[in-house]
Order: sequence, then C-alpha cells, then structure tokens
Amino acid sequence: MLLTTTNTVEGQRIVRYIGLVTGETILGANIFKDFMAGITDIVGGRSSAYERTLQEAKDQAIAEMKQRAQQQGANAIIGIDLDYETVGKGTMLMVSVSGTAVVLQ
Repeated sequence: MLLTTTNTVEGQRIVRYIGLVTGETILGANIFKDFMAGITDIVGGRSSAYERTLQEAKDQAIAEMKQRAQQQGANAIIGIDLDYETVGKGTMLMVSVSGTAVVLQ
C-alpha cells in the first residue's frame, strides 16, 4: 500500500478513485508519563515517553486507515493529512488521519 501526502504519484496513473478513508486513535495520558514529562520540562530536553505515545497513536491511526482502504480494493492512499488534538480536558490525545483511497496502475 503506497501512502503519500501528494495528490498524484509520479510515474503512476490513478485508474479509480475509491473515496475518503480515515483512521482515528485516542490514547489516554498515563500519570507516570505526565510526571516524567513534567520533570523533563523543568530540567529541559525532550519527553521520550510522550514522543513514543504520539508515534504509537499515529501508527495505529495509519494502520486503521490502510486496512479500510485495502478492504475497499485500494492499492494506494493519496492526499494524506494527519491531525493531532487533545480531548477530555487535555487528558487524552486524539490522532486522526485521512486520505483518498485509489487504485494505481
């Protein structure tokens, strides 16, 4: 499955537009990670715990979108857009991804 943020794929022809596909993930922030991130914020540096959580959420949302596209017969998703939001008074992280499922030749 080819994934791209562009609306075309060089050297490939879109032979069928299937339509919009999405993937969503909502993850709760755990108290230990919040505590460690707070310490990192005080002493400086990157919060690896949050970075891992963000990467996991993104990977899950993309995997869900790919699965939906494959079920509809797509071999590529173009025009992909990722969005990140906090929900639940900032205690949860939502990652949503969308794109257009297509068949390339």
